[in-house]
Amino acid sequence: MEDVLITTEGRIGRIRLNRPKAIHALTHPMCDAIIAALDAWVEEPAVEAILIDHAEGRGFCAGGDIRMIADSGAKDGVDARAFFRAEYTMNHRLFTYAKPIVAFMDGVTMGGGVGLSQPAKFRVATQNTKLAMPETGIGLFPDVGGGWYLSRLPGRIGQYLALTGARIDGGECLALGLVTHFVAAEALEGVKQRIAQDPQAIEAILDEASTPAPEARILEQRDAIDRLFASDRLEDIYAALREDGGEWAMQTLATLDTKSPQTMKVSLKLLLDGRTMPTFEDEMRQEFAVASHVVQRHDFIEGVRAVIIDKDNAPRWQPATPEEVTGHLIDQIFAPLPADDEWNPA
Repeated sequence: MEDVLITTEGRIGRIRLNRPKAIHALTHPMCDAIIAALDAWVEEPAVEAILIDHAEGRGFCAGGDIRMIADSGAKDGVDARAFFRAEYTMNHRLFTYAKPIVAFMDGVTMGGGVGLSQPAKFRVATQNTKLAMPETGIGLFPDVGGGWYLSRLPGRIGQYLALTGARIDGGECLALGLVTHFVAAEALEGVKQRIAQDPQAIEAILDEASTPAPEARILEQRDAIDRLFASDRLEDIYAALREDGGEWAMQTLATLDTKSPQTMKVSLKLLLDGRTMPTFEDEMRQEFAVASHVVQRHDFIEGVRAVIIDKDNAPRWQPATPEEVTGHLIDQIFAPLPADDEWNPA
C-alpha cells in the first residue's frame, strides 16, 4: 500500500494521504512524492488545480514521523535533518505554488498537517476538524511555518495556541481565518467531484456547499488570552496567569506546567520573529536551523519518550523551569547554520 496516492482526476491533481494507522503522519518518502507531483503538475496544462485530502481513517494528518525523528536525534540527527529539509521544501513549494490548492482538513490536523494545509488558497474544515500545534508537549516547537501562520492570528491567540497546544474545532478555525470554508463532512465527496470537473469554479462550489459553523468558543476567552499572553517573555505569562488566579487562568497554568520550558521560549521567539519575517522562504530557513538544533537536545528525546514511547506523560525537562532557560541557550538554538548546511528551496 502506498503511503500517499498521487492521481489526476478530471482537471485536478490529487494528493491523498494514505497511512490510516498513523493518522496519515508524514514520512520523508511521502514529502518527496508530494514535491515530485507538484513539480510535474506545475508544467502540465491539463492540471488546473490541486486537491489534498486523506484516503480513509479518522484524521487528515497527525503530523510527522516523530519516532524516526527522535531515534535520529538521539544519534547523529542526520535522518531527522533530512526529513525536515524535505518537509520544509514541500511546505514552501505549496506556499509559492502557481495553481490553486484546496486542502480538506477533515478530522485531526496537527503539526505537519497544519503545514500541509495552511499554504493552500482554499482550506476546508468540517464538524470533525481538530487542529492543534501540540509540539511543546514533546519538546519540539510549532514548525512547518508555525512562526509565520500563528504570529498572524488575531491578538495573542497564536502565542496561546503555540504554548498550550490547545485543540480547536472547525468553527474556531473559520473564525480565526485558519480555514476559508466550513462544509459538512457528508458533502465532501460531491464537492471534490464537482471541483475535479470545474476547477475554475472552486470558490463558488465551496461557497455553495458551505454550512453555518458552530460558534467559536475560543473567542469567549479572547480578552483573557490577549491580556494574559501579552508578553513575549514566558516568565511574564506565568506571572500574569498566577496573578489572575481565575479558574481558566489556573487551568491554563497547569497546562503550561506540562510543557517544555525550553521549547515554550523557542516558540515565543519564533512567533516574535515570524511576525516581521520578510518572506516564507526566510521563515523556513530559520525554522530549519532551530529544528536542527532542537532535535538533538534532551527535551525532544525525553518528550517523545514520555508521551509517545513509554506513555507515562511524566517528562523530566532540562532546564526544568522558565527561569533556568537562559537567553544564551535560546541564542544557541536560533544560531544560523553554516552556509553549506542551511535550508534552501531547491
